[in-house]
Amino acid sequence: MSRDDLAFAASIISEARHLIALTGAGISKESNVPTFRGKDGLWRKHNVMDLATPSAFARNPQLVWEWYSWRQDLIAKCTPNPAHHTLVKWEKKGILKSLISQNVDGLHRRAGSGNVLEVHGNLWAVKCTSCTHLGRLSDPAQGIPECPSCGANLRPDVVWFGERLNPVVMQNVREELERADTIIVIGTSALVQPAATFPLIVKQRGGKLLEVNIEQTPLTRTVDAHLRGKAGELLLKLDKLIGI
Repeated sequence: MSRDDLAFAASIISEARHLIALTGAGISKESNVPTFRGKDGLWRKHNVMDLATPSAFARNPQLVWEWYSWRQDLIAKCTPNPAHHTLVKWEKKGILKSLISQNVDGLHRRAGSGNVLEVHGNLWAVKCTSCTHLGRLSDPAQGIPECPSCGANLRPDVVWFGERLNPVVMQNVREELERADTIIVIGTSALVQPAATFPLIVKQRGGKLLEVNIEQTPLTRTVDAHLRGKAGELLLKLDKLIGI
């Protein structure tokens, strides 16, 4: 990657009328959040069917909450990195219109991002298994949280295997993809559906597609600019070139 690549990407961002971002595990990894895939991924250490399905929760809610509480404790020790903060700055300056994230760690919100669409939910959000109560935890769960409205078990408000994505969130995502004339994809493997198709929707509508990743992905061959490296470092360089 040359300085010309960075300058070209910066010019695309500067000229965008409706820029959106899509982020994946790579941006969180730079904050030391454990990933699910790769040689040290969480799914290599745990059986997904015991921990992240509705049937697993019905069978053993204590075990599921022990695992999620452990993850919450890990993430509570992590902090947003320069990539998170740069996206917040762009949003406040009106450059970035919305942020679509595949991550459940909540680091974008902790950094200060406002218009965040979390397609897989949020590790700190909870919902009742019996009524319509929705809530949010401020600390890692202790035992099995109970619904303050009806007393039933609360569960993590994340999308488990076998569940459909939140229809309200997905409607908002579709609307943003229709509005966008530029999308910057940061730290995603471009393998997980349906998020892997989001950048292609913008591209097929004639929009610009930028990719920031430490390696090439199935998306790389279709992008207008591929910036290879750490998101925190590259977004700071782009921010400097944009000059806001």
